[in-house]
Amino acid sequence: MHVLALDTTTPVLTAALLDGDGVVGETIGNASRSTAEQLPRVLCELLENAHLEVRAVGLFAVAAGPGSFTGLRVGIATMQGFAYATGRPLVLISALEALAQAHALEVSAGGMVGSWINAHRRDVFSALYEIADAPAFSSARLIERAPPMVATPADTLSLWHATAGLPAAIVGDGTTAYATVIPASIRAMSFPVLATSIAFMALSRFRDGHAPSPHAAQPLYVRRPDAEIAREKRAGASESSTSG
Repeated sequence: MHVLALDTTTPVLTAALLDGDGVVGETIGNASRSTAEQLPRVLCELLENAHLEVRAVGLFAVAAGPGSFTGLRVGIATMQGFAYATGRPLVLISALEALAQAHALEVSAGGMVGSWINAHRRDVFSALYEIADAPAFSSARLIERAPPMVATPADTLSLWHATAGLPAAIVGDGTTAYATVIPASIRAMSFPVLATSIAFMALSRFRDGHAPSPHAAQPLYVRRPDAEIAREKRAGASESSTSG
């Protein structure tokens, strides 16, 4: 089965194409151009390079978030379009879990790994996982020790230390943006093509019977959209002026 996966959680989108358990192709987008400008062209080129048409894809996968609100909306909508057009399922994958799954390939069971995605405003999106003795990329491979959240890097580390302990490694682009906050005892790294991990995770879940319809796709925001917060503030100000 061919699996086409996309990650738009960061300014540099990535895409991957699998054929069964093998990687057919990977793409890293252009950080100087918006996600909307590059999609769906980069996906079509990935298929063309593999001499495939979109109807040959049996499963679509996309990062659910967290990340850029605009990037997530564009990415999910693009993959929904492909899934609707072909009648194939669309699996959404947490980018935080995908980062941890990629690192778990190199670590034995029992270790812990944290995921950091740059949330800007001096924050990171994060989650903490323990690596279990289970097949790579399977849902059972990771045990959540701290749920997805958004906070400063320092506050994140403090919370982890108090509730579950510090991991041996932290992965994601947040490690680059906030490298000075990470203790020397913790290994910091990033993975350039997260879409590949997303593709393998989606394939594992599909084989376990998870084949959701594309209309069920829901993003994982963690932080509320600015527009929503602004609307609430305007409504509150309006009510205050009216009651006064």
